[in-house]
Amino acid sequence: MEQESSMRSISQNIAIATPDVKVTDNCGDGTQSNLDFESDIDLNGSIEVEDSDVQDIEEELEATKPNGNVDSIHSKVHQDLIPVIGMEFETEDDAHAFYNRYAYSFGFSTRKSKAHNSSTTGMLRDRLFVCSAEGKYGKDKRNVHVKSHRVETRFNCLARMKISYQFSSKYSIVEFIADHTHTTSTPSKSHLFRSHRKMSLAHIAQVDMADNSGIAPKATQELLSRQAGGREHLGFIPEDYRNYLLSKRTREVKSGDTGGVLEYLQRMQLNDPNFVYAIQVDQNNLITNIFWADARMMVDYDYFGDVVCFHTTYRKNKEGRPFAMFVGVSNYKQTLIFGATLLYDETTETFIWLFDIFAKTMSGKTPKSILLTKIL
Repeated sequence: MEQESSMRSISQNIAIATPDVKVTDNCGDGTQSNLDFESDIDLNGSIEVEDSDVQDIEEELEATKPNGNVDSIHSKVHQDLIPVIGMEFETEDDAHAFYNRYAYSFGFSTRKSKAHNSSTTGMLRDRLFVCSAEGKYGKDKRNVHVKSHRVETRFNCLARMKISYQFSSKYSIVEFIADHTHTTSTPSKSHLFRSHRKMSLAHIAQVDMADNSGIAPKATQELLSRQAGGREHLGFIPEDYRNYLLSKRTREVKSGDTGGVLEYLQRMQLNDPNFVYAIQVDQNNLITNIFWADARMMVDYDYFGDVVCFHTTYRKNKEGRPFAMFVGVSNYKQTLIFGATLLYDETTETFIWLFDIFAKTMSGKTPKSILLTKIL
């Protein structure tokens, strides 16, 4: 093809906001390339560029299209990790683990999607594994105003692997699409994706031992990271660590005295709108201290709250947590309870929080005298 001139004019019916043109490569290989060049723009919206630049643009645009050449997409993926039609697995979990390893080496996260079970036996007939960016979030119908919107994570990605149960009593790959409709990450960052994060039994044992010994979570995670040779080899992130401690503390709460207290608080608040309770959490969002008072307690305090006895039973419950009550006496020498609390410890910070909550619950009224008693 002969070139009539060294310059070519490309007319476009669009508004030109800047003479810099950026072309982004969104192929699934995780790379991104930019092409910037200067151009002259006339009043008719025409851009004049060199023939060589036009050829470069065409090549860049071609690179953004889904690439059907699997070999070029998987240039950095080990051959043994690439799914192949007809490959068989013993179980669904084996297939998912294989696709997840492939995703780790590629640089994306996976999730389980549609599945069909046999109507007679209930056995899984087929399962679809997809990229975590598959689909699109629907528009929130609630009319709410938010300070910041969440980052978009769904791009209608078509990358997938489908397995189906065969007569060989195994699951076989019947569909595999490698192309992504978005820019993928790099294998060095794959450990941050949710599908690639998991705490091993060995890690859980170490975390439990450190937590029971009172070692701070941050120090424990730093130690585990050094043992693993870096955070990228640890297998989980600080958020997973905190979530595990939260679930562990929650399980302990549900099985002990604190769990019974929480159920009582929730039930009482449903029955009595004037029932008040407060919960303090630590920096890891774990429950530490609980305070509660009902309407009768608040009325009694308003009449007889000049002198209060802070009565503590020291670690008498199964969990070893101090239980305390704000106690008073009526004109008829009747014992009155103004409030109750279950404490995690007896530090200065705990008591500051407790007495502040107590004063707020009692409409800001503070006692003239406080007596402290403790039962060992």
